[in-house]
Amino acid sequence: MIPYSTQCIQEDDIKAVLDALQSPNLTQGKYTQEFEDRLCAYLGVKYALVFNSATSALYSAYQAANIQSTHQVITSPISFVATSNMLLECGALPVFCDVKRDGNINERLLSELITPTTKAIVSVDYAGNSVEADKIREICADKHLTFISDSSHAIGAYYHNRRIGTLADMTIFSFHAIKPITTAEGGALVTDCAEFYEQAKLVRSHGMVKKDLWNSEVTRSGFNFRMTELQAALGISQLKKLDQFLQIREEIAQFYDQAFQGNPYFFTLHQNMPHTTTNHLYPIILAPEFWCAKEEIFKALLQSGLGVQVHYKPIYQFSLYQKLLGDMQLANANDFYRAEISIPCHQKMDLRSAKDCTAKILKVFEKFKACVR
Repeated sequence: MIPYSTQCIQEDDIKAVLDALQSPNLTQGKYTQEFEDRLCAYLGVKYALVFNSATSALYSAYQAANIQSTHQVITSPISFVATSNMLLECGALPVFCDVKRDGNINERLLSELITPTTKAIVSVDYAGNSVEADKIREICADKHLTFISDSSHAIGAYYHNRRIGTLADMTIFSFHAIKPITTAEGGALVTDCAEFYEQAKLVRSHGMVKKDLWNSEVTRSGFNFRMTELQAALGISQLKKLDQFLQIREEIAQFYDQAFQGNPYFFTLHQNMPHTTTNHLYPIILAPEFWCAKEEIFKALLQSGLGVQVHYKPIYQFSLYQKLLGDMQLANANDFYRAEISIPCHQKMDLRSAKDCTAKILKVFEKFKACVR
């Protein structure tokens, strides 16, 4: 089975974790600070905070932005549910904006969704490809909104030659096992705003400020969202290889682009992409005549040894959100869900395995071609 994405752990990663395991502090030590410093240097930002998950980082960002129960926040329905769940945990109401052909939020629809209670826009860099950040930032500046980017898929990507991480007021990255680099579980919040940084830092660790000797002060409510030294050591080691990993993913994606060009079954999002993506996902988008057969196609791809997945079911279709928002429908998001399948693309693959994947995928669709006619 070739998974759609997976971690790549090498001997230097193992050694880094073992070194951290033998260090005096297993939490709140030198590796965490070094990882944050290296993220700042790599991304070109002033502040970085690492967390035990990107979900924790999202919640902390929302809290730092002072998102409350009186607020609405516009976001994308095509995302992992954590993006919206953490808004619910702040008491805020998610307002879903429809998406474009590439799965990213449609920036042209944002202005009509803004109300006097709108506090922020939370975009999602789907599959590692940047949203149109300049337009979103312009809208946020004009309406005095906070711009938060859920870039969980996108560390190392660019938007018009600018690093993702430098575009929004706050940016979230994920280091989950299947992301381009991993700390097993983990995430980061980066920003150039000192106030957002300080507030998120408080949320991350019990709202506590340490003073002299044993003395401390608690200035707000918070949690234990800290990353361990073992995770941070792994993150330092992985970050050194991020550009190499992304190059491999891009080579696989370009191979697919050429191999799948002109086929009658689906198109790919990577072809003609305007920005430099991480290729965290390589989505294929089925032609409408194959939508009804998607489940059977998916099963056939699994049976052929391909660890495919679907990203994502629109968040408003989950029962929790149906109870909250009612039966809402966004045409493009619905169609995107009907059409999308993610196929293998990651740094442990080579062109031989990509060629094998291509042959299996086209063979499966060839079998279904007669069924849909």
